[in-house]
Amino acid sequence: MGMGFQVFNRTTGGHFTCQEGQSVLKAMEQRGLKCVSVGCRGGGCGFCKIQVLEGHFECGKMSKRHAPPEAVEKGEVLACRIYPLTDLIIECPPQPAADVAS
Repeated sequence: MGMGFQVFNRTTGGHFTCQEGQSVLKAMEQRGLKCVSVGCRGGGCGFCKIQVLEGHFECGKMSKRHAPPEAVEKGEVLACRIYPLTDLIIECPPQPAADVAS
């Protein structure tokens, strides 16, 4: 088993390890971290969008609607579909307030 990569979350100040070949979202979920909303886990819904500030990663297939190439170039990607190649520094967008049924 590889050492894995450290993913630092600037939004929460925390960090977690992401194994080689494991998506950032899966690593987050394994640790019960709720940094992003989880939707389809297949790159289609755009719920788990994060911003990668530093580091290199590999991208799986992502919906062009939620992660167009120009966004990906700026590091705006879907956590369920990125696989770290180096340590990463990420930021999570502010969560939309949960719908409170009144």
